Amino acid sequence: MLRSFLLASSLLLALVLAGCSGGAPGTAPSQSPVEVTGVAGQEPVLSYDTPLAITQPGTRTVWPGTGDPLVEDGPVLLNLYAQDGRDGTVVQSTFADAPAWHTMSVASLGANLHEALQGARVGARLLFLEEDEGVPLVLVIDVLPTRASGEKVQAQEGLPTVTLDDDGAPTVTVPAGVEPPSGLVVQPLVRGTGPQVEVGEVVTARFTGVRWSDGTVFDSTWDAGGGPEAVQSVMIGIGEVVDGLDQGLTEQAVGSQVMLVVPPALGYGGTSDPLAGETLVYVVDILDAHFPVTEATVGEPSPGG
Repeated sequence: MLRSFLLASSLLLALVLAGCSGGAPGTAPSQSPVEVTGVAGQEPVLSYDTPLAITQPGTRTVWPGTGDPLVEDGPVLLNLYAQDGRDGTVVQSTFADAPAWHTMSVASLGANLHEALQGARVGARLLFLEEDEGVPLVLVIDVLPTRASGEKVQAQEGLPTVTLDDDGAPTVTVPAGVEPPSGLVVQPLVRGTGPQVEVGEVVTARFTGVRWSDGTVFDSTWDAGGGPEAVQSVMIGIGEVVDGLDQGLTEQAVGSQVMLVVPPALGYGGTSDPLAGETLVYVVDILDAHFPVTEATVGEPSPGG
């Protein structure tokens, strides 16, 4: 089973999620003094003169997304990077741990962040500028996928079948009367277009796990609804998950959906866990993978600020 990373609260949550009082969000002018560079999947680099004077709060698009548009009351997965514009201090970076799961609503996001995300598509990077009681906030928002997308792959015969509901939640049906494979099986079902997962990266995923013996579900993030447990994040390759997941998710592309058939020896075999003797079937949507950033910690000035 996967285990989640906990996100620390910060000035970002106080200023953005609760809603700032510095004025209604608008469209930031194209001549914004803040320059955003960097590539998707990595912490952005911000360049501006400090202390930053925000003359018009609002949002501008660094690059547009090409994925599905965000839907009101639907799921939202975000990487957030924020600086205090007075001195470039980093006040939060989900790149230090894992992306933040929300619902596309004012209650979940706060009025200003909800407004900033209106019309955004998966894959977008946005710049949000706001000021509250003299504190200029510079926030970069990356909109991540909440389900796998890409080219569908035909599974080999003899493996469980997977059907998806309208939201993408998988139902796994184990073939009757078929003995489970003796070794690890890694079967892509949807081939994403993102970078390959590497050992040491924090992988954020949605998953369902069933027993091969009777097809019953033993764990699923899809049962969590819109809560934070709808995704789980773990560091791959260091033993935070069973060996079958560590091995099977490595080198898979971000954006993919992968079925893993994990024999007991690579699962919970040899332990006192109730699943110790079971062959396990996981269906995993890989939503994000990045190496955790450690050189610029929260509360310290960023080199690019």
